Amino acid sequence: MDALILVDENDTQIGTAEKLAAHQNGGQLHRAFSVFIYNDSGQLLLQRRAAGKYHFGGLWTNSCCGHPLQGEDVALAAGRRLHEELGIHVPLRAAGTFIYRAEDCSSGLVEHEFDHMFIGHWNGPLWIDEEEVAETRWLDPEAVGQWLDREPEKFTPWFPIALKNLEV
Repeated sequence: MDALILVDENDTQIGTAEKLAAHQNGGQLHRAFSVFIYNDSGQLLLQRRAAGKYHFGGLWTNSCCGHPLQGEDVALAAGRRLHEELGIHVPLRAAGTFIYRAEDCSSGLVEHEFDHMFIGHWNGPLWIDEEEVAETRWLDPEAVGQWLDREPEKFTPWFPIALKNLEV
C-alpha cells in the first residue's frame, strides 16, 4: 500500500505512514483531497463509495477523494484520482481546506485528514471504476442539502463538513 503524508495542523509534512496504519489507533492527521465536479446546469456529481472500500463503504459523498503520494502535488493527485475513479480529465481549481476526524464504526478505522478541496466542471460521460464507485448521481445543490438533512447516515462524515467549507 502507498504511504500517506502525515502533517501537522498547518499542513506541514511531519512524516509518512502506511495507509492502513494511518487510519488505525485513533487515526493520524494526513494530507488528503476532495473533488467537487459540477455540470453546466450547476448540478453536483455525487458518488456512492463501493461497498468493498476499506472504510465508509456504500456511503454517498463528493465526486472523488483520495490522498496524494509522497512528492506529488495535491492538485495533480486530485486530477489523477479523478481520472482513475471516473475516467475524466478536467482543470481543477483550489476551493479551500479543512481538518476533520471521523470514526467508521463498522471497520474501526479513523479518518483524520487535512483536506484540500478542488472544483471542476464536466458535462460528458463517466467511465466508473466499479471497485471504487458503486454509482453516481447529478443533483442540484439544494436537493443535496435536503437529502443530507433527511438522511445524514447515507453520507460520509466529511461530506457535509466539506460542503460548509467549500469556496464555490
